[in-house]
Amino acid sequence: MSTQVPKQTDESSENATDAETTVPSKGDARREEKRRRAAERREERQAEEAERAAAAEDTVELKVFRYDPEVEGKQEPRFDTFHVPFEKGMTVLDALMYSRDTYDSSLTFRHSCRQAICGSDAMFVNGTQHLACKTQISELSEPIRVEPLPHAEVTKDLVVDMEHFYDQMHAVEPYFQTNELPDGELDEQRQTRENREKVKMSTRCIWCAACMSSCNIAAGDNEYLGPAAINKAYRFAMDEREGEEIKQKRLEIIEQEHGVWRCQTQFSCTVVCPKDIPLTEHIQELKREAVKSNLKFW
Repeated sequence: MSTQVPKQTDESSENATDAETTVPSKGDARREEKRRRAAERREERQAEEAERAAAAEDTVELKVFRYDPEVEGKQEPRFDTFHVPFEKGMTVLDALMYSRDTYDSSLTFRHSCRQAICGSDAMFVNGTQHLACKTQISELSEPIRVEPLPHAEVTKDLVVDMEHFYDQMHAVEPYFQTNELPDGELDEQRQTRENREKVKMSTRCIWCAACMSSCNIAAGDNEYLGPAAINKAYRFAMDEREGEEIKQKRLEIIEQEHGVWRCQTQFSCTVVCPKDIPLTEHIQELKREAVKSNLKFW
């Protein structure tokens, strides 16, 4: 039995069908009118906000990097200027969100928690890596220049491709491992307070890539693990609960040609870290541990 719909040969039926397909229903017309009115209200609101910003006595000037490879006419990088009404406590992220919502809805950047925890809004602000949600407008000189993180491929506007950074982080096996479990099935695997204090700062990493972006070695050596990944290796290599065998395995990962020995102790990663992790010190300590592990007495 065929399921093919037979062709209609009746001319009146064809005309009726054409009429049904070309004439919008009352519901479609109402929805289209609703969308039109909403667009008009949005444009009016944006115009009012722009006028208010222009008339405000205290405004801040933002120069924001723009680039969109998928839109003709926006494929050439440029800077757009936005004037934002200043409010006490305003952050760079607040100013960017205002600019997006008021002037240009296509302005693209990453953000999430707004509490300096997720690490998604790391940017290059006035020539230095910052978390946009943590950086106060009042502490910056104008015009405030906002760019994507250097040494990374720009996807659109302030968004960069983080895939390489994540690959380097995963290369050091950033998860707890051990082969020295307690004897009792219900016994806890305890960590001394001293050891916890030793690794505490290294656990604060939020994977923002600010340190990687600031590192001149990482800029010239695409295979270099980078300060964030080495710090993550430090966090586990120095954890006494993993045991000596796993620690040795981790040291073998980080002492490779593109590991800790590529660091030139410039401290740039430590300077820009938004969580104040002593990254350079951790790298130097891992160098010492790698040397000691290779010493042989005979």
